[in-house]
Amino acid sequence: MAEEFLVVGQVVAAQGLKGEVRILPASDFPQRFTEAGTRWLRRRGQGEQEVQLISGRQLPGKELFVVRFEGINDRTAAEGLVHQELLVAADDLPELEEGEFHLLDLQGLKVHLDKEAEPIGVVVDLHHGGNDLLEIELKESGRRCLVPFVEAIVPQVEPEEGWLLLTPPKGLLDG
Repeated sequence: MAEEFLVVGQVVAAQGLKGEVRILPASDFPQRFTEAGTRWLRRRGQGEQEVQLISGRQLPGKELFVVRFEGINDRTAAEGLVHQELLVAADDLPELEEGEFHLLDLQGLKVHLDKEAEPIGVVVDLHHGGNDLLEIELKESGRRCLVPFVEAIVPQVEPEEGWLLLTPPKGLLDG
């Protein structure tokens, strides 16, 4: 059986002359970029290549991480990794704090405006940025919309039961 992976970031640039690369994270767990261990790199349309993360640090004041991989020792080698995705094994899930969720727990959840009413859509993705945004596909129109993943708008998440409650402000779901 092929191993399953989670995309946790993307190599966006070489950093300096000694083989380090800059990673734009797609994960809320900094240890994915700072703790040594096995990771994988994948260029679109190609297979995964196992790599060893030696060290990593977050750039002060930025969302970017700078990491060093075993065997990548100069800028030319680092530039060869640009545009590749950084992956971890799908079962490598960090412990969560109260109110935190893994993307795999959220994808496919039915979206309700009222616990008793029919679902209005389904969660298809989670986008990281300044704030996390749930991407929801609306059942009626098939249109996708982004909803801030904050307690005021998403007050209840029940992954075990397969749904979440949405209390959107007026106009948030309108096209």
